[in-house]
Amino acid sequence: MNRNLASTLIVTGTAAAALALAAMSTVAHADDITIDPNPFVSTKSRAQVRAEVIGRAEEIRMAHAEAPMEMNRAPFRSTLTRAQVREEYMASRNEVKAFTSEDSGSAYLASRQPRRSDVMMAGTER
Repeated sequence: MNRNLASTLIVTGTAAAALALAAMSTVAHADDITIDPNPFVSTKSRAQVRAEVIGRAEEIRMAHAEAPMEMNRAPFRSTLTRAQVREEYMASRNEVKAFTSEDSGSAYLASRQPRRSDVMMAGTER
């Protein structure tokens, strides 16, 4: 590549970068507000709306609250004792350590015998 071509490419690249920078640095303005030409006309009086809201206050409150649904839910009940849970955790610690290691458990899985005879690991002979 001769020097003139290299210089031309450098100048062209710099100019393109400068133009791209100038195009990206323009200020963006939010659009103006939209004014609806049709004025709102209510079909009910203020008293009618208030009476409707007050009459349905409990329904409106229930629709917008999660607490009433949570209060009716049955509490969680375990089927295992504390000792059983501890024993299960202690038994699985090595497996958890293997799966959270650097190789994400690949070496651990490769060292184990397959559970089913029809499953083959890559690289094993038939």
